[in-house]
Amino acid sequence: MKRSTAPVAKELVLIGGGHAHVSVLKRFGMQPVPGLRLTLITRDIHTPYSGMLPGFVAGHYAYDQCHIDLGPLCRYAGARLYHAEVDGLDLAKRRVHAQGRPPVAYDLLSVNSGSRPDRVAVPGVDDYALAAKPIDIFLRKWQQVLQRVKDHTGVFRVLVVGGGAGGVELALSTRQRLRQALRQAGRDPSILHYRLLTASDGIMFGHCASVRQRFERVFAQRAIAVETRCPVVAVAADHVTTADGRTVAADAVIWVTTAAAPRWLQDAGLAVDERGFMRVDQYLQSPSHAGLFAAGDVAALPDPRPKSGVFAVRQGPVLAHNLSAAASGQGLHPYRPQRRFLGLISTGDQYAVASYGEYSLEGAWLWTLKDWIDRRFMRKFNKLPEMTPAAAAAPAAGLADDAAIRELSAIAMRCGGCGAKVGASVLSRVMQRLPDTPRDDVLIGRAAPDDAAMLSVPQGRVMVQSVDYFRSFIDDSYTFGAIAANHALGDIYAMGAEAQSALAIATVPHGLERIVEETLYELLAGVLSILQPAGAVLAGGHSSEGAELAFGLSVNGLIDPARVWRKQGLRPGDRILLTKALGTGTLFAAEMRGLAKGRWIAAAIQSMLLSSREAARCLQECDATACTDLTGFGVVGHLLEMSKASGVDLQLELDALPLLDGALETVRAGILSSLQPQNLRLRRAIQNVEAASQHPAYPLLFDPQTAGGLLAGIPENRVDDCIDALQRCGYPAAVVIGRVVEGSRSSAPLRLV
Repeated sequence: MKRSTAPVAKELVLIGGGHAHVSVLKRFGMQPVPGLRLTLITRDIHTPYSGMLPGFVAGHYAYDQCHIDLGPLCRYAGARLYHAEVDGLDLAKRRVHAQGRPPVAYDLLSVNSGSRPDRVAVPGVDDYALAAKPIDIFLRKWQQVLQRVKDHTGVFRVLVVGGGAGGVELALSTRQRLRQALRQAGRDPSILHYRLLTASDGIMFGHCASVRQRFERVFAQRAIAVETRCPVVAVAADHVTTADGRTVAADAVIWVTTAAAPRWLQDAGLAVDERGFMRVDQYLQSPSHAGLFAAGDVAALPDPRPKSGVFAVRQGPVLAHNLSAAASGQGLHPYRPQRRFLGLISTGDQYAVASYGEYSLEGAWLWTLKDWIDRRFMRKFNKLPEMTPAAAAAPAAGLADDAAIRELSAIAMRCGGCGAKVGASVLSRVMQRLPDTPRDDVLIGRAAPDDAAMLSVPQGRVMVQSVDYFRSFIDDSYTFGAIAANHALGDIYAMGAEAQSALAIATVPHGLERIVEETLYELLAGVLSILQPAGAVLAGGHSSEGAELAFGLSVNGLIDPARVWRKQGLRPGDRILLTKALGTGTLFAAEMRGLAKGRWIAAAIQSMLLSSREAARCLQECDATACTDLTGFGVVGHLLEMSKASGVDLQLELDALPLLDGALETVRAGILSSLQPQNLRLRRAIQNVEAASQHPAYPLLFDPQTAGGLLAGIPENRVDDCIDALQRCGYPAAVVIGRVVEGSRSSAPLRLV
């Protein structure tokens, strides 16, 4: 993460990772505004570049060649990345509502979330068609169509609905890819029958006559039938229904109609046009709400333009300047859209048609030109400059009013000791906002103004306790709180106990009072998202301000003493089972260096957010003999503890290790956690270390895990049932990684096979 030492004075929230916002992020990475904190809320970690999407569909580009990775870009910009879909906006309270997390506060807001095909009034589209947007869903369904075509016997009918540039390009690019797939499978490509339906008078409406004529010729050459003035009113599994009552048979329907805006824009009370798109003035700012900006497809310009990525790309630098200027009270720059623009439209193969006003050209050289332009654009965002040093510890001029300046000045004089505590009023407001679920055995909790929590232990139970605390490794306070809670509770579940209560220890970064309050609230809301389903109570804790976000929990659990799991208890013949994949240490080391792909980090976070509560239940039902949770000491460290405690040796299958996506790539690149060298000292416990060290997964045996899985011994006759139960409970990576053998009393009790 690229951190600034300046206290946060204002919040800039970006909704969507569209073409304009990637320019904004890069601009702020190159020219940061001290005191202005950026947050990107996006449903997609990898944002597709629309200019290369048809080439990707046609098979000319790999995924990473045509997607901008928002993870490294946000890190470069010093922006918090919130992986969520926005579904509401509270203009009065200045809050953004996103699925699965608390509202996000903003001072300035920019929307570049794109559009989607207008399909609301057409039944069956969501169930049976491949809508061109959202693109990630289209690409997932497209892979299913590819497989269906390969498995299909007889004629396969593809119907494209929409005759604009998007529909034309997808008709040609999907046909190209499907024919290629059939040839590779030894099948006859002529089984494909393509038809395009459009409500307009012809294809490529809005372009000049010569462009339309060129594409009409291409369609004729490729036997793609076109029906004009033919709106579709319903989609079914094997056909569509047109406005005149006809049914047109189809095995696959690709839906590329006019664009529609997100409903929440209008519901929020923003000024929108007749189609629901957010109105903006010449500065890309809402005429109804100052400090709210929009760009790309979602924006309705005073001088309307087509919904095209060409305009969003040009809007990016203007939007970046205006957001920075609005934050510091400076003048805004107008956006002046180009009257004409060069459109390079692919014909599916490596050939393109150029459209510029009343002129057109075509040829393979135009595709080469388009390819060069597109790759150059992508390099701007996937090959980032070296990060600049952290900003100075003073907000930029104009970023705060007089009252805020006085408050920020006081931050520099913060005391240590108890003077570093979060203020009572802030803490009180946060506690009031958080739900409080009581338990009968928590006699005094955070609802009472006492000096300590008071707990009781029911008859026949004992209490188990553990504590964890660490610095934040992500900029999302809510998600960090949830991961920290999972990590702490792992010790309780590894003992076979139920979680009862927890005390929080939080350090939040210095900032304005309202910023500190939001950070603490988001953090504790994330904690409660894990504690509450576990049945545990947040009974109290301690909070302070510091240089960076850090958090931990002291957790309590209850268990029948006769049923406690220990690290000892492994028996020869037992199988060693692991419930989660490995790799969080190396992946976040790569993340810190800007070398991890966004999708790798997103998958690692989802793994860390997966509670081990149900895994522990499954292991109990399958008579687990010993258990521990996999954390900082890595697989070797934790297995060595179990081996010594149980007096047995262990055989570990390197090929069986479950690995997070990207973990092998990062260790091959030599990117390792800072704790790895200490863990690596334990290699002396491995009998055949020289041979085993040649295996590509070997370094991951020493990789420290955060909120890792459970390591358990399972009787051999229960293993299959246990794996099946774990996978049904949501642990797809659960797998047997080794077996227990008789102890040899050797100093090297681990053998890797």
